Amino acid sequence: MPLIQPKRGAPRPAPSADTEELAGILMLIQRRFLVNLSRELGRGNVSFVQFFLLTALAQEDSMTMSEVARRMGHTTAAATGLVDRLENLHYLERSHATDDRRKVRVKITPKGLALVTRIKQDVVQNLTSIMTHLTVPERRAWLQIYRKVHVLCQGADTETL
Repeated sequence: MPLIQPKRGAPRPAPSADTEELAGILMLIQRRFLVNLSRELGRGNVSFVQFFLLTALAQEDSMTMSEVARRMGHTTAAATGLVDRLENLHYLERSHATDDRRKVRVKITPKGLALVTRIKQDVVQNLTSIMTHLTVPERRAWLQIYRKVHVLCQGADTETL
């Protein structure tokens, strides 16, 4: 099943030469960016999945454990394992919700936010280097395309795009 469903009623297109080429390009880009990310994460003993949880928490005030599980696409038990490891490394902390003490809330710590910020800066530097090889119209077009892909990946209604 594809990550993003085609527009309603539209036939599932067969892969084209353009799609195959784009897949190869995306895999190369991911590999280049993930090598740096992998090195950085190795220093902090954090996995990619744990890092992605930290990036989600960096954008939120806090999340409940069920929100963490849903965001990560895991069961609550698996999410608890992710949170345990990150809490032991002091990248996040747990607390009980004020409205319902049975709910456990998770929040990123300053140390976790510093890790996310440092890695994001590495990505920004890599993108800045790439952007120097593009014209202003190419940069705008690239950003416009990525914005649309971003919306699609968030599960937005594709009929409005």
